Amino acid sequence: MSAWRRSPSRPLPRLPWTTAPRAALSSPLTLVAAVITTLLSCFLAMGAVLHASASGGSTLDYQAATVCPDSYGPVISKPRVDPAQVRPITETVERHAAAHGFGTPTVSLFSKLVPDVGFGDGKSGETFTVRLAYRDGGTGHLALEQGSAAPGFWAGRNLTGYAALEPGDRATGAGTGRFQVTGVYTDLYNPAPRWWCSVQDLAVQNRLVDHIATGSVLFATDRASFDEATRDHAALERLTITFPTPPPATLAEAEDTLRRAQALLADVRQDLSDKGLGDALLSVPFARSTELAQQAQGTVAWSILPLAALSVGVGLAGTATVGLQWYQRRRAQVRLHSARGHGSLAVGLLAAAELGLAVTAGGVAGALLARLTLPLYAPPGRFGAGTELAGAAAAAGVLLVSLVVLVAVVAVRTHREFALGLTAPRRRKRLLAFLPWELLTAGVALLGWSRLPRYGDVAASDPVPETHPLALIYPVAVVLTVGIVTARLAWWALVSSHRLRWWSRPAVQWAVRRLAHGRAPVTGVLVVAVLAVGTLAVGSSIAAGQQTALATKSGIFVGAQSRTDVENAVGRGETALPEQVRSTSTVVGTFDAGEAGTILVIDPETFAEAAYVEHLPREELDGLLDRLGTTSDGAVAAIRVGAAAETATTSLGEVRAAGAIDVAPMLGAKPGYLVSRTALDPERIDQVPQWAVLSTLPLDVVGAALREEAVVHMNAVDRDTALDALPFYVVEWTFSFVTLLGVVLGAAAALSLLIAVEVRRRQNTLSGALALRMGLRPRSLWASHLTELGAVALTAVSVGLVCGLTVAAVSVPRFDPARWLPPSSELPALTPLVATVAGCGAAVVAVACWIAVRSVRTAHIAELLRD
Repeated sequence: MSAWRRSPSRPLPRLPWTTAPRAALSSPLTLVAAVITTLLSCFLAMGAVLHASASGGSTLDYQAATVCPDSYGPVISKPRVDPAQVRPITETVERHAAAHGFGTPTVSLFSKLVPDVGFGDGKSGETFTVRLAYRDGGTGHLALEQGSAAPGFWAGRNLTGYAALEPGDRATGAGTGRFQVTGVYTDLYNPAPRWWCSVQDLAVQNRLVDHIATGSVLFATDRASFDEATRDHAALERLTITFPTPPPATLAEAEDTLRRAQALLADVRQDLSDKGLGDALLSVPFARSTELAQQAQGTVAWSILPLAALSVGVGLAGTATVGLQWYQRRRAQVRLHSARGHGSLAVGLLAAAELGLAVTAGGVAGALLARLTLPLYAPPGRFGAGTELAGAAAAAGVLLVSLVVLVAVVAVRTHREFALGLTAPRRRKRLLAFLPWELLTAGVALLGWSRLPRYGDVAASDPVPETHPLALIYPVAVVLTVGIVTARLAWWALVSSHRLRWWSRPAVQWAVRRLAHGRAPVTGVLVVAVLAVGTLAVGSSIAAGQQTALATKSGIFVGAQSRTDVENAVGRGETALPEQVRSTSTVVGTFDAGEAGTILVIDPETFAEAAYVEHLPREELDGLLDRLGTTSDGAVAAIRVGAAAETATTSLGEVRAAGAIDVAPMLGAKPGYLVSRTALDPERIDQVPQWAVLSTLPLDVVGAALREEAVVHMNAVDRDTALDALPFYVVEWTFSFVTLLGVVLGAAAALSLLIAVEVRRRQNTLSGALALRMGLRPRSLWASHLTELGAVALTAVSVGLVCGLTVAAVSVPRFDPARWLPPSSELPALTPLVATVAGCGAAVVAVACWIAVRSVRTAHIAELLRD
């Protein structure tokens, strides 16, 4: 009994598991490697969840900016409504709206056209056709020029100018009674302010199309004035009820609003039917936007999920490498524990006890870093609170798996070496090495290519094409296949490198022998590095290609930053452009020449300054514009566009090509010609039916300037709204995450190279120190390590860049959502990417060489031999 008692003077020895965290400080590089590998894995796990959710929020932001604000909530519209039914309908809607969480509705009422309305007691005898209107809060969104907000109606400035109308005059007409004009407002023009967009067709007078009689719009300042003026009307043109609902910022908010809106409309429909008030048009226009956001989020999520899983797998492989590195450094201690009867699992737990704090710290730091740096890599959309919790759960899961991998790798390695021996494992290693993994990844790449959607071939396509998850990862699968093939070739080359006899270059010979001795980590680093560089090249190139394609295609489609059709007097030169836009605009005429194509009549002096010509070499374009005019035989010199013939006979005269371009503003690649307006006489200019102003200024600036000069204009369009940008954004968001994967894998590859140097530190230090003692110069030592590590880095960077950029060049046109609109998408400028990758690779090699050389030059041979 006394033998088991502890002597007061002899304390129990402390178990190594209790002192393990402090023992880890003896190997700082291993700790750093453990922290960084887990940080990268957890960063990607949480980043993938946040990135996918942010894409849904970004889609909602884009849709909210393009659709009418009244469409965010439910919309109730009833045409040809009896004035007596208006109040019961609005009261029914208000009652149900409160029950479903919607605020006070906005009621809009428009009368039918009222002819023969006189003003000023009819003294002038002139009458006008008008429309009476009321909208809750409407006069607050009109610019009052004269008068006040007293009960009555506001008339537009154009009408008051024609009718010599002033505030205080009364209006009379059949079916209107008598009402007073109390103010004059600035007329609404298309495109009207967004607040009016749901009733824009009735709130804005059509001044251009004579056969559509819209009449001047008179807005009532209060509901009572409108009801009194329309009391005897048989029916109103339309009743519209909308809700001032804020735009949903997250998909959860949009789905909640949609659910409540549908429930509200169902109750309203049933109530109106029970009361015999007839059917109304009930809709939730933003339901389509919500559906698009769901599709976009699902497309991005399923596209990046395999990529994130692959990258997390690389991170877990890095954790396994850290475990092997720990095992090599602690091999003597592991042998001692095995000799004392400690099991393999206990040794694995010892590794976890020593590196667990570092792994946990890295995982937590990775999750926090993913959240803090989200604006740098994810779409600029918001996400719900549950998304952060889901991302944290994903990061925690990866962290737990990392700890399990660390324990399992050390335990399995211990069991194999001290329980089974190395024969069986080596056979399994050889079997794994000879498996044709590249065929598997090539099959995935081929399958992904075949699953690419056929969107973009026609003008009408879904805003968010349904995409197979493999379709958007096939570029990465191709890069991975090339990386595996490169690593296999490098393996075979290193296996055969013993035949190399280049002792006249001892630094090179020594570098090759070190590479051959460590061919397993070398090939591993090659795979990760090629995958990193290739993924970075693919992701950044395709994402940037989408941005460039959207900018170029919208510019070609519109012809400039904005395009506004104007009256023919501007094209004929009878009306000059306003001074505010003259220096930044050009006038262009469009003439359909039948089989000859479309003729664009331009002003050579201002065309290149205002039209979108960024896709054309400026010097070449200026030379072509200088050739426009009239030839000696009377033919009109032109710039041929697309597949147009060299000469063509049209009603504008004979057109003869003096040069050619593939794509022109407004025309795209359609056959046609650019001719100078100065080459046409007035009679032929009169034949041009349509003229437009192309400008580098925004639409509202151009429209305001044209209105000031009383220039009739219509059909305004700008680059921001001409094309549906959402398909471009979805592809860009997906490949921006691919770019992030490339950056993370690049960090993993750099870390792998440093770990490989550290794992072989003792062998390299011993051999290098002995070589120095035998007369090897320090310069040759540096040259040897630079040759060794530089060969690995140069191979990875060159193969990764060539493969990645080649895949991107093939892929960019395939991912173009608007292939029907030229020009085809192309790679962006490659110099910044190549320079950045090369510079980072050189920096990593320099640091690794410095570590290796420093360990050699500071080594003590006696201590190395004793160890």
